[in-house]
Amino acid sequence: MLVPGPRWPEELVSLMLPAACAGCAGRGALLCGSCRGLLTREGPHRIRPRPEPPGLPPVLAAAVYADQTRAVLLAHKERGRLPLAGPLGVALAGAVSAAVSAAPDWARPRPGELLWLVPVPSERAAVARRGHDPVLRIARAAAACLRRSGRGARVVPCLGRDRAVADQVGLGSAERWENLTGALVAGRPPASAAAGRGPVVLVDDLITTGATLAEAARALREAGWVPGGRSPGEVGDALVAAVVAGPPSGGRPGTPVPGRERPAGEPGMVP
Repeated sequence: MLVPGPRWPEELVSLMLPAACAGCAGRGALLCGSCRGLLTREGPHRIRPRPEPPGLPPVLAAAVYADQTRAVLLAHKERGRLPLAGPLGVALAGAVSAAVSAAPDWARPRPGELLWLVPVPSERAAVARRGHDPVLRIARAAAACLRRSGRGARVVPCLGRDRAVADQVGLGSAERWENLTGALVAGRPPASAAAGRGPVVLVDDLITTGATLAEAARALREAGWVPGGRSPGEVGDALVAAVVAGPPSGGRPGTPVPGRERPAGEPGMVP
């Protein structure tokens, strides 16, 4: 559904007229086969920011934030290319599955349990300017993809902004963490949510320093959304995170998902 706003006419045109590929600008398709493949070709890989913000859950990224992938994300987020939520959702679904599979056995969903996808909230002003909430839209597409594959999933937009924050562009890791600490809040989960609830997966379109995901994780834990170990000796909680894209390797490789050889990157890219 389109939200009326400043980009309303542009969004209608993007849906009605043939468009250049959002990734490489080639003619004839919203997203050509090559650029679509870039979103999933390498497979999900672990991202370990340096330095790592306290409380950051394990993060899996579907693709590298560079070149065509960067162009696709920006076209969806800033230029009203709304149908791109479909392929971006497929990529995010792959990262979600990998994040859950890489979790400890006790933190994985049991039969009948749903994955709870919690999108990082956008600023209200940004949603109004763009005419849509890009992360929420991609999260819904990812949940639909997961359900088609036989894995139960539900989008739970329970996070909100508790205060305004400064523009993150140009801020370093420590400055971003200070800027975001205490900025997000989560409502308490209803009592009915306990039944059938599996792992909570934080989702976003992009990770840079990890400060936003760490702050979102703090808010969810404080509100009681994240279950801990199910029996004595199980340390930690069932919270993981998944994103469409993470920064390319900068010489500080992280830990690949078991069975994958792709190293993770370091933070520093600013969308």
